[in-house]
Amino acid sequence: MRKLIVCNIISVDGFYSGPDDNVSDMPFDAPFSDYNAERLRAADTLLLGRRSFEGFKGYWPAVADDPDQPPVEREISRLNSAIDKVVVSDRLTDADLAPWTNTTIVRRADAHDSVARLKDGPGREILVFGSHVLWNDLLQAGLVDELHLMIGSAFLGTGVPVFEGPRTGLGLMDARVLDGSQLILARYAPTS
Repeated sequence: MRKLIVCNIISVDGFYSGPDDNVSDMPFDAPFSDYNAERLRAADTLLLGRRSFEGFKGYWPAVADDPDQPPVEREISRLNSAIDKVVVSDRLTDADLAPWTNTTIVRRADAHDSVARLKDGPGREILVFGSHVLWNDLLQAGLVDELHLMIGSAFLGTGVPVFEGPRTGLGLMDARVLDGSQLILARYAPTS
């Protein structure tokens, strides 16, 4: 059975993004990208909600050939383009997917069944970046195997909370400071 792993940065005070859903407010540093590249190398499917998908496809494809970008960013761009993508959306059509042709659209009503089938099929890890509305729902449905939360060194004070739903227990798998970083990586498994 394949693992579904959620990988997100959060602020110390538990926000997924800043005011007006601005992800640029998050406390990123270079090891954030190193860890994301590591996760992409271990996966063969990227699962995204519509807004994250649109943001990714609008940003990442051009990074691959940009000599001003760090090598790890160019690698993430190439990995994002190559990996199979599944986007959960009721709005997107096949015409909205370019330049990423290796993408499947799943309607929201079918998301739980589709993700369960993905997990039961052959392959490597299924990775979720961003997409907090989607993974909050999948977590409550018992479909998330691990949460990899990179806790950044900032209080935002306001923004979009990382989790909205009923109390959900988590078991700490491990925690460490990412090398050369102010980010703490806390890996959790949902508990029943």
